[in-house]
Amino acid sequence: MSSKSPLRLVLALLTGIALLFLLLLGILLTDTLVNIWHNLREAPAWLQLVVVTLLLLFSLFSGWLVWRVMRPKQPLREVDELAPVDRETLNRHLDTAREKGLDTSSAEQELQKLERRREAGSIHVALFGEISSGKSSLIKALLPDAQTEINVTGGTTQDVHEYHWRSPAGDELVLTDMPGLDEAGGHLDILSRQEALRAHVVIYIVDGDLTRSQAEELQALLKLEKPTLVALNKIDRYSDADLERVRQQLQEKVDRLGKADVIPISTGGRRQVTRILPDGREEQIERELPPKVDALQQALQRIIDSHSDTLDSLRDSAVFVLVKQKLNQQLQIHRREEAEKLVSGYAKKAVAGAIAAMTPGTDILIQGFLATQMIKDLSRLYDIPVRKVDLDLLLELIQKRVRKQTTLLLAVAGNALKAFPGVGTVAGGLLHAVVYGFLFDALGKSIAASLDSRGELHPLQVANQFEDQLGEDIKASAVRYARLAFQEVRSASKDD
Repeated sequence: MSSKSPLRLVLALLTGIALLFLLLLGILLTDTLVNIWHNLREAPAWLQLVVVTLLLLFSLFSGWLVWRVMRPKQPLREVDELAPVDRETLNRHLDTAREKGLDTSSAEQELQKLERRREAGSIHVALFGEISSGKSSLIKALLPDAQTEINVTGGTTQDVHEYHWRSPAGDELVLTDMPGLDEAGGHLDILSRQEALRAHVVIYIVDGDLTRSQAEELQALLKLEKPTLVALNKIDRYSDADLERVRQQLQEKVDRLGKADVIPISTGGRRQVTRILPDGREEQIERELPPKVDALQQALQRIIDSHSDTLDSLRDSAVFVLVKQKLNQQLQIHRREEAEKLVSGYAKKAVAGAIAAMTPGTDILIQGFLATQMIKDLSRLYDIPVRKVDLDLLLELIQKRVRKQTTLLLAVAGNALKAFPGVGTVAGGLLHAVVYGFLFDALGKSIAASLDSRGELHPLQVANQFEDQLGEDIKASAVRYARLAFQEVRSASKDD
């Protein structure tokens, strides 16, 4: 008999018991349901209706409860950055930013630019799309005399260029040619998005089906209710039947994202064609393709005519969103800088407190006043309330991770202190002071990162990031806090 036979016998026995239990449970449930059914059949009709209604409500509630439990948890501060904002609300944001000492110059310059455009009275049309989608070529088709760079390799537009154009109906338009999205490195994407927000009308140019990133960009624009046209470029590649099929499929996708018409266009250019000579020989020649943009001109004019009373207000609302975004960016920078100062300050206090107390013990880090106060100060900085249950859970998780790495942390601190002679008599206290220093540093940075990225204090995420922080530059941190601890000791000695 092999050594595995008893184990297989036990597994077989357990499997049999489990199957028997399921069989008995099924029989019991079936018997119960049959009895309920027979009793209901003999009950009055109103009682049958009440029981069926209660069972249905219970089923719906159970399904809803399971969905609530199983659905992914969303951050508390998951706010749509493109949510419209009015001027009064924006002014309050500006006043608050100034009170906090934030740099509001970029936001104020944006409002000044808006005022200049209002005074000019022109209609701004932004051409939006990925590289090589045909933005510059479209301007060339609309304005044959305009000087634009057109390169078949794509990605040649490196700045925002404005071109003035008078529509067939006599409206003065400013066409804005912007850098293509997904340019190398992605550093030009922000410039393009901002200009799209400043415009009255957006022409989103694609040369085929929408990619995921294109769909997300287009949906964000359509949320602003900004008049938008989707220009399907390079239609000369399709037959009439194929073009209509492609256009309809694209229109269906766009309709799921918001409201925008798909307009087929061709910006012209050159194409290699084969010509058959009279003697049967073939010859490759370049043929000039005429642009086909009449339908786009007409659609653009319809938007201008139908939105004549609302174009400015829609444009203004989008610019206010852009200003709010810039204020939020400055607030984020301010909070990160202040968080860094807070964490550094508490780490220094932890070092000084450990030296003054000379009572080793990692529980001071977790249960002491400094750790709790640092978390509360960081939460106030980010305007995020922290529940006591989350605070207690976080401290418990951090304590477990600290206990697992105490030996390593003390060893690293001891090596760091070797660079400072003459500390033998207080080495024990200094060891823990150094450990407290980089523990507070790692904890503070992890909490700030969670508040900044998630908009909430997520104990498990903070604890995991805290553990990662301890593994990053721990030796450099130990040396930094060893130097600080040594300076504290020398300062205390002088005072004595």
